[in-house]
Amino acid sequence: MTDQPDAAAPGAPDQESGADHGPGPDPAPTSAPGAGSGASGWTRAADRYRAPGPEAPGLAAPVPDVSGPDAPGPDASGPDASRPDAPGPTPPTPEGDGLTAALEVLRARLGALRLPLETSGAATARTELRRATDQLDDYLLPRLRAQKAPLLVVVGGSTGAGKSTLVNSILGEQVTQPGVLRPTTKAPVLVHHPLDARWFSTDRVLPGLARVTGSAPEPGRTLRLVASDALPKGLALLDAPDIDSVDAANRELAAQLLGAADLWLFVTTSARYADAVPWELLQQASARKAQVAMVLDRVDPGAEATAGDLRDMMAEQGLADSPLFVVPEAGLTDGLLPEESVGEVSRWLTGLGGDADARRRVISATRDGVVDSLVGRVGELADAADEQRTADARLRHVVDRAYADAVSQVTAATSDGALLRGEVLARWQDFVGTGEFFRAVEEGIGRFRDAVAGFFRGRPKQAPQVEQAIAHGLESVVLDAAEEAAERSYQAWRGDAAGAALLEGLELSRTPSALRAEVGEQIRAWQGDVLGLVREQGESKRGRARALSFGVNGLGVALMIFVFASTGGLTGIEVGIAGGSAVLAQRLLEAVFGEDAVRGLAVQARDRLRERIEAVMAGQAARYTAQLDALGSAESTGAGLRSAAEAVAAAAAAERRARALDAGSGAPSVPDLAESRGLRGVDARPAGDGLAPGRSDAPGEPSRKGFWRRLFGEGDR
Repeated sequence: MTDQPDAAAPGAPDQESGADHGPGPDPAPTSAPGAGSGASGWTRAADRYRAPGPEAPGLAAPVPDVSGPDAPGPDASGPDASRPDAPGPTPPTPEGDGLTAALEVLRARLGALRLPLETSGAATARTELRRATDQLDDYLLPRLRAQKAPLLVVVGGSTGAGKSTLVNSILGEQVTQPGVLRPTTKAPVLVHHPLDARWFSTDRVLPGLARVTGSAPEPGRTLRLVASDALPKGLALLDAPDIDSVDAANRELAAQLLGAADLWLFVTTSARYADAVPWELLQQASARKAQVAMVLDRVDPGAEATAGDLRDMMAEQGLADSPLFVVPEAGLTDGLLPEESVGEVSRWLTGLGGDADARRRVISATRDGVVDSLVGRVGELADAADEQRTADARLRHVVDRAYADAVSQVTAATSDGALLRGEVLARWQDFVGTGEFFRAVEEGIGRFRDAVAGFFRGRPKQAPQVEQAIAHGLESVVLDAAEEAAERSYQAWRGDAAGAALLEGLELSRTPSALRAEVGEQIRAWQGDVLGLVREQGESKRGRARALSFGVNGLGVALMIFVFASTGGLTGIEVGIAGGSAVLAQRLLEAVFGEDAVRGLAVQARDRLRERIEAVMAGQAARYTAQLDALGSAESTGAGLRSAAEAVAAAAAAERRARALDAGSGAPSVPDLAESRGLRGVDARPAGDGLAPGRSDAPGEPSRKGFWRRLFGEGDR
């Protein structure tokens, strides 16, 4: 696709001489994903290049006309320069805009994703989530919004591999500080051409790193910017911390920076090229089709065979098309390697910086690989989100079941006569008495009413004692049920990895000390409900006089006894533990209110008791479920992530189709190296080839041309 001037980068320095054209007409295919054309542009750039000077007039390309809309101002790199992501005169292509919009939706959904529960694979999923969001923020979205931004080459590798020394030697100046203490590179250093400063002085890329320009590394997460006219315009080098640093923060930052790269320049040594940590990152790079170049540093004389072994390992890991540079062990002069040691790397970077088509192919290949990898990883994150929701439901279910059983346990104890034992039975019998009272019940309902009325008028002080005994008995039943539910919930969560992590620091295996007071309050409130029901029923014309004669408290106590001795309150009296006491309560209530009314009162009293018990148990269950509510794990779902990933895949496919149609429609670009003083060592020629042995170049072509073909996916493999 023809590279349109980036709508998000007005005034951005033109990366190439003349207009920003698409790839040249060479239709040769390349193995890099999404590449628009063949490697001939890279080959031509390598064959044409000579160090700038009078001996190479053919490369004294005319200074590009920067009077167009992309022209920087007089001090474009200064503090007043317009941002490269500001609106510009030419909008992005619809396909690219569609991909950017789809990725923004995906980024929002990833940002909302939480994986708080310790499910199987949750730790790995959290790491992948962080990497995905970092790559979207640090690389993918900034690259799509500013397609003409310089190609970013991140120099990474193991501790002591010589990354900083290599960067300094290529540039011919001390821009980053090597040393013997580990970790050496504490703050990453980004080197750019002076005219490209505005691309990196803002938070367009790596927004989490503060920008500094001082010579000494700043503490914290900072990015030190260094301008150097040795680099070609349109190319930047970033010296990253060690990927295996003893400092965990340095390791994480190194991985983040590598994820933000258009191209990896990975440095290792002949002593450590087989280490596991570097290959973990290289395998990730291979999986997402990232563009990688390897540097085998500090190769002692006679140990050149290690390059062949490394090349074989690269082929096994899917990096057979990646170039491999060999830098021999050599003494330093003023802290720099000899020019001939870094010549091949310098020539490669110079050819890359001078060929806009080649840079676009590298950027497109890396970007396409990242998009494809991201879509696959989002599917895995969606599965992890679904697993969070499943775990949340599982933990809630065991708690809900335990406390529902507790409510059932209390309900059973208050309906089968079990409460009419001990103190409750004794106080009830004291209340109703014996002898004449029971004989009155047997002799007939008329005399029964008279006897009961006289009895209640004469002994009103006994009712509160029965209420208190009922409250104590009911309280014990509720507390026992709550204690058992707490223990069951605790044991179930402790046996579940997702729940066990939530129990740390919490005393959930026992009921809290405040529960007794809460239960007592609810029981007293229920007793008040019962008295209110009796009072309300007594307001009817039929029962008012009788209720007043018997007393509300006495009738309320009788209703409580009747509720505890019945099996639902809807049928006649059943023989209970209290025997005649329960019969007496029923007869008393029926004498005052009638049989149907008594049944209705019993149902209402039982329902209100159950509601209050359920409220107590719900509060106890909330001690557990509140942990889940705070985490929001019930809201986790992978459906939104999957739909967003499908939209990204569709938009990426459309963008690639449009790019393929545009490939070859533009004129080939002309190398533009006039504004660069040149990288150190571009003219130096080592005694042997600086590439790994065992790779023959295409017949009839210069060796360097074969190298460029290998880099861009052509030639013999």
